[in-house]
Amino acid sequence: MQHRRLGSTDRYVSEVGLGTWNIGGGAWGEVPEETALDVVHTALDADVDFIDTADVYGDGRSESIIGDVLAEREDAEEVFVATKAGRRLDPHEADRYNFDELESHVQRSRENLGVDTIDLLQLHCPPTDAYYQPSTFDALERFRDEGLIEHAGVSAERVEEAQKAIEYDVVETVQIIFNPFRQRPRERFFEDAARYDVGVIVRVPYASGLLTGALDRDEEFGEEDHRNFNREGEAFDVGETFAGVPYEVGHDALEAMEPELPGDRSTAEATLRWILDHRQVSTVIPGTTTPAHVEDNAAVSEQPRLPNRVHGAVRDVYEEYVYEHVHHRW
Repeated sequence: MQHRRLGSTDRYVSEVGLGTWNIGGGAWGEVPEETALDVVHTALDADVDFIDTADVYGDGRSESIIGDVLAEREDAEEVFVATKAGRRLDPHEADRYNFDELESHVQRSRENLGVDTIDLLQLHCPPTDAYYQPSTFDALERFRDEGLIEHAGVSAERVEEAQKAIEYDVVETVQIIFNPFRQRPRERFFEDAARYDVGVIVRVPYASGLLTGALDRDEEFGEEDHRNFNREGEAFDVGETFAGVPYEVGHDALEAMEPELPGDRSTAEATLRWILDHRQVSTVIPGTTTPAHVEDNAAVSEQPRLPNRVHGAVRDVYEEYVYEHVHHRW
């Protein structure tokens, strides 16, 4: 496993991390606790030492599972855990992103994770107006000053939000969607992040499974799976589901892209490698409920970069099939 520096945190973390939205249940359907625990253990055994979670993943279940696993392991001190806060605010409004409103959420996450100090707290896709309120980021500074968190960042929906966030000194990391179907961050944000010494955490690398090549056009998803109930953004930002790409369009793009990928790699492997080939990426956080997939994801770190020809072909597919649906939105 290769490691990369996570911005000004000065921590070196595994370039392939673990996203735990899936194992929290809820938006991905129910996941047995034994399976969830096994996923986390498998990741740590594969030298993954960056884990991302949030207080809304299973309403704290994901955090608690991580806490339970770390309590059992001798290597717990080597693991860097990032969580998020803000999406439990109801109503979810910009002016509620302040210390008083968020403190109880942060305290709950500390208890769930079993830690005194959270390694990294990220604001969880706040409304755009929150990025223009200094009080939003004053809250992060206070959490840090009071020892509740060690580092702070944001999980952003849009490139412009990410660009605004890094103007605040307290922000050391930005989490954003980036994959072959969501390429705008590399044009408009990556160089800014490098200039501000901000770590880049890539989420939704597989576009909700589309970029694994494992989904059929007529795939059926459970009622509690966001790929069923959020295709039009009914529950949260539609960009989180299939990366905002209409499902049929995604399959058209995938059919055009797959023949251009190296024959000795799966679509999922090539997708992760494509992301890691961008030097500004600090870590990518694929999620899964299958331990074997965790091992496959981790192994991509040791694969060679993709040929320039493949990068060019992926760009061509994006421009022909996907660009008009996503580029101007996120």
